[in-house]
Amino acid sequence: MQRLQELLARERRTFADAHPRSKQAYENARRHLLGGVPMTWMNLAAGGFPLHLDHAQDARVTDLDGHTYVDFALGDTGAMAGHSPPATVEAIARRSARGMTAMMPTEDAAWVGQELARRFGPPQWSFTLTATDANRWAIRLARQVTGRPKILVFAWCYHGSVDETFAVKRDGRVVARPGNVGRPVELAETTRVAEFNEPDELDAELVHEDVAAVLMEPALTNIGIVLPEPGYLETVRRLTREHGTLLINDETHTFSAGPGGATGAWGLEPDMVTIGKAIAGGVPSGAYGIGAELAERITADADADLVDTGGVGGTLAGNALSLAATRATLEHVLTDEAFEGMTARATRFTQGVQEAIDAHGLPWSITQLGARAEYRFASPPPRTGSESAEAGDRDLEDYLHIYLANRGVLITPFHNMALMCPATTDGDVDRHTEVFAAALAELRS
Repeated sequence: MQRLQELLARERRTFADAHPRSKQAYENARRHLLGGVPMTWMNLAAGGFPLHLDHAQDARVTDLDGHTYVDFALGDTGAMAGHSPPATVEAIARRSARGMTAMMPTEDAAWVGQELARRFGPPQWSFTLTATDANRWAIRLARQVTGRPKILVFAWCYHGSVDETFAVKRDGRVVARPGNVGRPVELAETTRVAEFNEPDELDAELVHEDVAAVLMEPALTNIGIVLPEPGYLETVRRLTREHGTLLINDETHTFSAGPGGATGAWGLEPDMVTIGKAIAGGVPSGAYGIGAELAERITADADADLVDTGGVGGTLAGNALSLAATRATLEHVLTDEAFEGMTARATRFTQGVQEAIDAHGLPWSITQLGARAEYRFASPPPRTGSESAEAGDRDLEDYLHIYLANRGVLITPFHNMALMCPATTDGDVDRHTEVFAAALAELRS
């Protein structure tokens, strides 16, 4: 569309003119950083280079050039508690002055385990530094107790950087997703794939009886938000039990559904739960929870040297600093009451976006998952991961992202997700609605 390209070029010129210090910092970093950034995904920047952070507080970030933004990206869930929440900062300061890591447990660990059990259900917990590691270790334990070699994931799922999960189906065959570099083996050797919301496909894959665990987001989140259809998650649970397959709920992003994620909000009964990113208020931390019966099976395996060779974890996993931050965040920031306000802001956000979409007669949709919402260029909303992938439009996404950024609003840079934190206000939401509507008006003029 010529109009889109003209607007995108204009917005990129405006962006470059307004951010000389970020642009220079990016050029300087190329000498010693791969791709010029700490993590290569940061190059997925609509303006041609990433904004560089100066400081952040609550629901605001300020870049090197002094521009302050309403932040709905929130670290792609990593800052769901808001930036530097006081209770978490105070806990970090206290703990860092008294030793950040040692080969010793702290009492915070037991408190966090009890709180995660209250929220999510599984009574036994262990800690990691990321949700990726939590998923890796949950998969290892599932293979240990079942003796089965494969896992099953849903097409276009998100489970961090776990090798086995970057798989889709093409012409009935399991293949690596585009860009899945350095995979140790072909994905068909480790993984089965089904489409989300297609129970017959899931049943057909599980009937081979070689799947140790289904690793599932209760709602797909990194390919737009794809919600489960009525009765679907109950069917997943029934089918996994019938086929002797464990069920792992990855709540890393679906934590937005409520204090206990989708597992708690929807009364789900997985064998394991994995989570990361948000629970420590921005400090690296992750965890996986295990059901009582499964925990007994894991520890009863005499051949598994769980205290040494067969152990899962690292010397920094469950460190004193991460767990102090996690306790403070769960106890004082991401509380049951906080989620009520966050969800209300997300509802307001969703309504404002939908009104703008309807006003311009666009075949788009927006989907809400608790404190999280995302617009997609399809209507009705996609019901599978593959349908949602087909609804993507890179140029259109870049236009919306950079248009918003040029007017002081940030959403997640690699998809159209907006997340609310406890500090997000109605005014913040209304600012997004105003700018989003203006972007649509220019696009349709």
